[in-house]
Amino acid sequence: MRVLLIGANGYLGRFVADRLLADPAVQLTALGRGDDADVRFDLATGSPGALTRFLDAVHPGVVINCAGATRGGARELTRHNTVAVATVCEALRRSGCGARLVQIGCAAEYGPSQPGSSTAEDAVPRPGGPYGVSKLAATELVLGSGLDAVVLRVFSPAGPGTPAGSPLGRLAEAMRRAMQSGDGELKLGGLGVQRDFIDVRDVARAVHAASLSAAQGVINIGSGRAVRLRDTAAVLARVAGYGGALHELDGPPGHVRSAIGHPRSDPDHASPVTYPYPDGCGSWQQADVRTARDRLGWRPRINLEESLADIWMEAACRI
Repeated sequence: MRVLLIGANGYLGRFVADRLLADPAVQLTALGRGDDADVRFDLATGSPGALTRFLDAVHPGVVINCAGATRGGARELTRHNTVAVATVCEALRRSGCGARLVQIGCAAEYGPSQPGSSTAEDAVPRPGGPYGVSKLAATELVLGSGLDAVVLRVFSPAGPGTPAGSPLGRLAEAMRRAMQSGDGELKLGGLGVQRDFIDVRDVARAVHAASLSAAQGVINIGSGRAVRLRDTAAVLARVAGYGGALHELDGPPGHVRSAIGHPRSDPDHASPVTYPYPDGCGSWQQADVRTARDRLGWRPRINLEESLADIWMEAACRI
């Protein structure tokens, strides 16, 4: 099976590539903007016609789109998350390859949910920010394309390679700084938020399973369990061997600090500014993952402690 992977050098794409390369039945071609891609192509600016010609030449059986942007203004997010997907869908409709499309969506498309609830695929999406809006528009393009396509709505990915600017990345960096400077107290903000964390390697397994299945529509990919950031901080402290005190700063529900941790010795951060939790999903999010189990035969395997240990290992290398 020939697979065209778009966004192979991104956070999720790297693990998807590793998973596909481990399958001897897969012939993998990577398409992206970087020099190390097999084929250089920018979905945000490239034409559907050029991509169609490439698809007809390579003739993949599956196209997996892991590309996109998580930061930036509305125009940039729309260009990379929505216009790019429109290009992929148009090219696949024009092409004679008949490839199946696996699109990586995100839980931010759902927006805030009721605390204590599990969000199923039939929930009405109400994204709380431009990122979720841009990804939801991409999902609607895929679902309305008439293609053989599935959208995997990934909840909060964690594990090795976690971006330093993400909540878990900032938490690990704050703990690293505290340990490096010998601070016995770490002040943390926004830890009341609860999220459904899923390891990136489990996400890669789900993408692989989706590429082999006949499932269509939207499928949630998460652990099925919401965890407070407060609890993840405690687990991270344990795996890091940090024996200091963790003090939670008060803040509005669903908000985090501009830097999630502030060592006591840094007076410049005595009154940090808050901003909305970056995914626009409020204080709670938890996936209903029964569809992934029933239609993909997929279940998460890697627990959060292992994911956090890998995040800490990378942060500790900077000490």
